[in-house]
Amino acid sequence: MCAVSGRELKDLLYEQVARIARAAASPKRLELIEILVQGEKSVEQLASDAEISVKLASAHLKELRLARLVEARREGRYMFYRLVDRHVADFWVMLRTLAEERLLELQAATREIAEGAGDLAPMAGEQLLERARRGEVIVLDVRPGMEYARAHLPYARSIPVSELRDRLGELPTDRPVVAYCRGPYCLMASEAVQILGRHGIRASRLEDGIAEWRYHGLPVSADEDNRQKERDR
Repeated sequence: MCAVSGRELKDLLYEQVARIARAAASPKRLELIEILVQGEKSVEQLASDAEISVKLASAHLKELRLARLVEARREGRYMFYRLVDRHVADFWVMLRTLAEERLLELQAATREIAEGAGDLAPMAGEQLLERARRGEVIVLDVRPGMEYARAHLPYARSIPVSELRDRLGELPTDRPVVAYCRGPYCLMASEAVQILGRHGIRASRLEDGIAEWRYHGLPVSADEDNRQKERDR
């Protein structure tokens, strides 16, 4: 049996790393990763969130699974997917940040999104946490309730954007609101800021989502029931 040459070994190593790059080389797969940062979801939920067919979502998830970026479990006739670990979420944040630094086309697109998205929050990170702890600002999570339950910013309140118009009375009008959703490319927080502004509530949006918040080493909260479920797995 012939020994593997140095060149063959290097080729093998690069080929294995390239599996990750190939799996990520699809806009929809990247979007699915960002959605899965929010927590485990069924194929049907993922297809709805990404606005694609269940068949196409299943095909993309298969590629992500082959690259060991996601894992699946069956519950009855439904398949549920989740990220294998936090490193995949960090990979998404690093890849997006690199692209925004290097690609002029992406920079132009993000500026266009920002123009109609409402003002950015004048504070972030530890400063936002401290002001929220003191009750000086309301941090509003406008993602679906299940995503909030799995992970959310400390002191954040949950009002999904789809329910916001009907629940405006739950928000005080004497303090500013900082709304956030899934991250810089998510438009739910922008919609929320517009709704709040039309009703006389001072509001701005936080660009960061859970992935960015964790990437910067900031704390994240979760419902106790969800934490127990995660421990039992």
